[in-house]
Amino acid sequence: MRVIKELIPYLVIILIVIIIRTFIMTPVVVQGESMVPTLKGKEVMILKKYDRNYQRFDIVVVNKSVEGNNLIKRVIGLPGEKIRYKNNKLYINDKIIKDKYAYGETGNFQEILLGDDEYFLMGDNRQISLDSRSIGVIKKGEIEGKTNLVLYPFNKIGKVK
Repeated sequence: MRVIKELIPYLVIILIVIIIRTFIMTPVVVQGESMVPTLKGKEVMILKKYDRNYQRFDIVVVNKSVEGNNLIKRVIGLPGEKIRYKNNKLYINDKIIKDKYAYGETGNFQEILLGDDEYFLMGDNRQISLDSRSIGVIKKGEIEGKTNLVLYPFNKIGKVK
C-alpha cells in the first residue's frame, strides 16, 4: 500500500503531461527547407493545439504525413475564397494580396475555389515546397494547430518574425 501511495504523484505528473501534449501543446521539428527563409530544418517549435482560429499567413502543422513527417506550412487561402497565382502575384477573390512571405518565384496555377472547411497552404520557399499546389487543399480537421514559437536552436528562441 505504501508503494502505491508513493507512486501516485508520479502517475499524476505523467497524466498531466499526456493531457498537455494531446490537447494543449507539443514540440514539433521542422523538416526540410520548404519554409526557408522563415524556418530552417531541424528547428524545434511549439505547436499550439488549442488555437483553431486560422488566419491568412499563420504557420500551421498539418496531419498529412510525407515521408513520415507532418507538414509545416503557411495559410494562404481561407474557406470560401477563390485563390490563384499569376505572374508571381497572389490573387484572392480577384484582388491582389501582398504575399511578403513568398521566397523565390511562385509559378502560375489555375483558380481554386475553397470549400467551407478547406484551406490552401504553401511553404515560403515556393520553388521546392510540397504544398496545396501538389497535394491539394487541406481540410480544417487535418490541421493540428498553429505554431509561431521557436525553442531551438537557442539563438533563435522566440516568436517567428
